[in-house]
Amino acid sequence: MVKPVPMVEIWRGPFLESLHLGHAVVCNADGEIIHAWGDPQAVVLPRSSSKMLQALPLIESGAADAAGLTDEQLALACASHNGAEIHSVRVNAWLRDLGLTDDDFRCGPQEPRDIDARDDLIRQGKPVCRYHNNCSGKHSGFLTLTKHLGAGPDYVDLDHPVQKAVKAAFEDVTQEDTPGYGIDGCSAPNFATTMHGMARAMAFFAAANPDGDTRQSAAARLTHAMATYPELVAGEGRACTDLMRAMDHKVAVKTGAEAYFIAIIPEKKLGVSVKIADGTTRGAECAMAAILVKLGVLNAEHPLAQKYINAPIQNWDGLVTGKMKPVEGVF
Repeated sequence: MVKPVPMVEIWRGPFLESLHLGHAVVCNADGEIIHAWGDPQAVVLPRSSSKMLQALPLIESGAADAAGLTDEQLALACASHNGAEIHSVRVNAWLRDLGLTDDDFRCGPQEPRDIDARDDLIRQGKPVCRYHNNCSGKHSGFLTLTKHLGAGPDYVDLDHPVQKAVKAAFEDVTQEDTPGYGIDGCSAPNFATTMHGMARAMAFFAAANPDGDTRQSAAARLTHAMATYPELVAGEGRACTDLMRAMDHKVAVKTGAEAYFIAIIPEKKLGVSVKIADGTTRGAECAMAAILVKLGVLNAEHPLAQKYINAPIQNWDGLVTGKMKPVEGVF
């Protein structure tokens, strides 16, 4: 196995203080690798970067159309959101439409990442709920599919029809048998694949024909929903939202825990997977932004791109003490 390679540098004054190593793969519509850093065969858990794969059965089964889901709801099904009002209001409305309550979620309660939403809960003395969980949109999709299938309530169990459908879709689109799974932060199984497999899956999404077969149509709908509603996929100040806006909603990107990151580029029919070995999100954000610039879909001078490519590092007094930047000559 090839070792991870240096991808992102952290400078403090004239000193290289930290170095983030990782893997990255860019695939075309045929699943061929056109760029690679590190080991394309490295096996990893894509974590929340796989949410659009987990949402495929929601559409393919007919559950999404039967429930009348909107593009906003499909974007939420792929989201790791901030728990802001724009997220929680929509998730709760979705639950009501299903005739369900917060107790039907199998994800745990999570304090909102959004400061205003968190402070409102504190001021009002209200509890943190499951719908605040950053994965509650994905779980709303799982509940929609569960209801459509008439299946049991424990939809995160590996042998539940929902997770069986997710695994089948995951393996088909990555074109690899998964070597196993881990339990994600939201209690759902998260299936492992290679860096190449994940980039190949993202390239499938990028090349998917909206008027094609059921799977292609589903993939195209999810990509469109994510790119159209970046504020629902993550939230204000988040890399996913920032980068999709900077690329004029033409590219879908999605972060995952432990420094995974993917991109779906329909105009070029390319898919990207990134993993920073030390699990540091800032490294994955910088590496992904640099790759998007290399591929010609992100303007390096855009303020939102600069936020991740050559991000200034400030101390508590506002002094610029250094910067984060891609390793020169790597991208």
